[in-house]
Amino acid sequence: WIKYEETLKSHSPSFSKVDISETDLITINYTSGTTARPKGVMITHRNAYVNIMGTLAHHHLTPSDRYLWTLPMFHANGWTFTWINTARGIVHVCLRKVEPLLIYQLIKEENITMFCAAPTVLISISNVPEKIRAGAPKGVRLFTAGAPPAAATIELIERELGWELTHVYGLTETAPLITICEPLPEHQNLSIEDRAKIKARQGVELVSSGELLVVDEDGAEVPHDGDSLGEITVRGNVVMSGYFNDPEATEAAIKNGWFRSGDAAVVNQDGYVEIRDRFKDVIISGGENISSVELEGCLLSHPAVQEVAVVGMRHEKWGEAPHAFVVLKQDVKTSEDELKLHVRD
Repeated sequence: WIKYEETLKSHSPSFSKVDISETDLITINYTSGTTARPKGVMITHRNAYVNIMGTLAHHHLTPSDRYLWTLPMFHANGWTFTWINTARGIVHVCLRKVEPLLIYQLIKEENITMFCAAPTVLISISNVPEKIRAGAPKGVRLFTAGAPPAAATIELIERELGWELTHVYGLTETAPLITICEPLPEHQNLSIEDRAKIKARQGVELVSSGELLVVDEDGAEVPHDGDSLGEITVRGNVVMSGYFNDPEATEAAIKNGWFRSGDAAVVNQDGYVEIRDRFKDVIISGGENISSVELEGCLLSHPAVQEVAVVGMRHEKWGEAPHAFVVLKQDVKTSEDELKLHVRD
């Protein structure tokens, strides 16, 4: 370990302060490229600062908190917690490699109060031996993002571990957080199972993020009926200034000031946004749109299933049909027919 205080003492306190404008770039983060070269997302000081303040407005953090890193600091700037924790004087506890047993060990030994984790990490945490889960400290707070988490995973973490999970949503291009799924007062009377289903949604805008609309192909806002599918679009404080040296990609992504996310979503009657899929991943079978995210969530609610990925594959009659790749929990058995019946029911 390197002690921060000793490092400070061994160096001069003087340094050259550079004048910074809020529109100056703070980072260029590269997004993954599947069919094209990765694009450099230009994030400004204003983007980062506003996202930090928005996160602090919704989730109170103090110098007494101790934060465990299970996500890379370079991924969307560690969801800005790289800067949030440092600004608030919070202890950073780092991991070289994400290992479920080590996470539990550090939470105990380092008195961790808060961490962020992608849903795949939550799944691995949820599937350690029951004895280890039972001995975990209660009251740990965590953010999850990166992919829609399954309600079954959220329920297990809150019911068995006694941790408080908050689901946030964003993209590298939005610095990164756009929405937060905060519970409403009326949710307190719901069962843990029903609350978990709500927490699996993406929620509503942070106070600082700007505006979010889910729009149809014509650019009109979709009804708040939990059924009408549209694309999440965003404008405001957290949207990138563009892609580095790529004006064509920037123009394609930002139309009339609105950033097009590529995420297919519905808006529920309470105003909470819920992602159904990436538009490019929606399975169209016999003319019907099928959400791989919904199918994955359904399969993960089966007690034998640890992980699952649903993809569309070519079908002679229907054009496409969903196919699930399933990882079962250790020493647990089930059959393909049983899983099909579970989804059908």
